[in-house]
Amino acid sequence: MGLFAGYVLAGASAAIGAVLLVISLWSPQTFQGLRAMALDLASPAGQAGAATRVQSRSLFEAIAGYYDAGSRNAELTREMAVARVRLAEAEALRQENQRLKAALGLIEGEEVGEVAVARLIGSSSSSSRRFAFISAGSRDGVRPGMPVTSPMGLVGRVVETGSRTARILLLTDSGSMIPVRRATDNVVAFAEGRADGSLRIRLINLGINPLEEGDVFVTSGAGGIFRPGIAVAMVTEVTEDGAIAQLLSNPAATDVVIVEPIWQRPAIEAAERELAAQSSVD
Repeated sequence: MGLFAGYVLAGASAAIGAVLLVISLWSPQTFQGLRAMALDLASPAGQAGAATRVQSRSLFEAIAGYYDAGSRNAELTREMAVARVRLAEAEALRQENQRLKAALGLIEGEEVGEVAVARLIGSSSSSSRRFAFISAGSRDGVRPGMPVTSPMGLVGRVVETGSRTARILLLTDSGSMIPVRRATDNVVAFAEGRADGSLRIRLINLGINPLEEGDVFVTSGAGGIFRPGIAVAMVTEVTEDGAIAQLLSNPAATDVVIVEPIWQRPAIEAAERELAAQSSVD
């Protein structure tokens, strides 16, 4: 009986399904009301599922955005740190360029005569004195006392000449002392060699020391040997009576030099003749 009842129910279900299929194909609008009712019954569950999906997606998007913002913030922080370093380097280069322009362009427009162009061919590094040798001598017109310069400033002066070579007393020699002034005003001083690669700036007018680190000193023209305005040194340390300065034209980094004529040779020769005459009268 149970098996028979199962067959009867299956057959009836199949027959009812076939009838409903024929009706839906023949007249589709017949079950439109039933479908609408089913949709209305399922609508709350669908809305609840959609809201759950939206909220979960918003939550995951917020979490992802938080991590993205954190990583982006860390990246921007690193970029700002690098930018600050680059800005500091650019400012240092700007200041250095200003100092070099002040040192190299002090007498713009003035024509500078030259006796010879030569190379530095040696130095007395093993001696306590600071001398150098150049590849130009008396045959090239080089005479004792003539200034020797490089594109960066004053190197020294000629103290002895051969036919093809000459010996230079470098500014850093302990026996070297030249009159200088600060490039921005008329603060005058003497630049004295220290034999350790630096110069001592000794102020002529003692009192309140007006010097500051970074001040550039140039030749003042006093004495008539060096023309005024040749770059000499930059202050690196201020002392009670002056400063310690770094030589701008480092001989170790100099290859080609220019031998210039003595700036006021006629005046110097006239003074020498006058002194000689006074000595003979005495």
